[in-house]
Amino acid sequence: MARRLILAAVAAAAVLLPAPAFADGRVSVDPGTVDPTYATTISVSGSGFQAVKGGHGGIYVFFGTVSSGWQPSKGGVTGKDYFYVPDSEAKNNQGFQRYVAFPGSDTASSANGGVMSASGSWSTQLVVPGAEFRAYDRAGNVKTIDCREVTCGVITVGAHGVANGNNETFTPVSIGTASRPTSTASAAPSATAQPTPTAGAEAPTGTAVPATAGPATLEVDRESAVAGNVLAFTASGLEPGVQVSAVFDDGAAGAGPFLVGADGTLAGVITLPAATGAGTHELRLFGVEDAPSVQFAVVGAAVEEPTTEASATDDDELRVAWLFAGAAALVLVVALARLFLRYRGSRRAA
Repeated sequence: MARRLILAAVAAAAVLLPAPAFADGRVSVDPGTVDPTYATTISVSGSGFQAVKGGHGGIYVFFGTVSSGWQPSKGGVTGKDYFYVPDSEAKNNQGFQRYVAFPGSDTASSANGGVMSASGSWSTQLVVPGAEFRAYDRAGNVKTIDCREVTCGVITVGAHGVANGNNETFTPVSIGTASRPTSTASAAPSATAQPTPTAGAEAPTGTAVPATAGPATLEVDRESAVAGNVLAFTASGLEPGVQVSAVFDDGAAGAGPFLVGADGTLAGVITLPAATGAGTHELRLFGVEDAPSVQFAVVGAAVEEPTTEASATDDDELRVAWLFAGAAALVLVVALARLFLRYRGSRRAA
């Protein structure tokens, strides 16, 4: 009877005590409108997120567009249900993507968007490249997203492949008219720059319109051109403030978009596929007229050969195996001989 009363009390307590709850994540963006032509740096802050103390990862902060059922926790996948501006996962990337780590996370040192507080608050800055950006679909094809035709905004998802519905949000951001940007990324034209005027229009007084400096050129770090390696490249003579993508061998690999600086230059990296064969290959930029390209030699991935030490070890093991087999055979012969002699002796005695 007493046991039943105790169990009933425990059950009642379980019903009365509220289960742990997590408020839906909320995101605010300042400014809420970005320039369609130049890159704009926006301040993004969140609250009410689920902070997993010491948990692996955190959240990614992207700029992109989503469709119905886009959340990874509901089966949504990038390149199909949502698209965002691609960027390197390196800490010093171009600012199109940010990683906010959980408090005490084992990857907090690589967070370029700060660390989430224990209460689930965070803040960071994100670069929006303009009204258009290029992303990749599930088949690896380049897809142009025009935020004047679809709703774009700030996306947050669980980082490092850990889906977490509590931290999945989408906050729309408006695209303004062609006007002076509120703020610009370091790689974009200066804050005093104005959009390129249309034909026949004059530039605003006291401002300078960036101009390209001669034909566009593209070069790669030829010493690092090895299959499976990350290849660095630089370009110059491009139109300032535009986005370009890098494509290796007509789609074997791609990277970008990259934002051209005010001086018409950019620097980026692309990973060469491990299956790339040795020989001459091509890297080309897309997104500008007379897109530059460069041909260069790629060294095939090295195939590790067995070392002399390893071969000698194998020979020793084989020799020991043969010696063991010979000794076992000798013992068997001796045993059979003894049995035979005993058998003859018993026959004679009989």
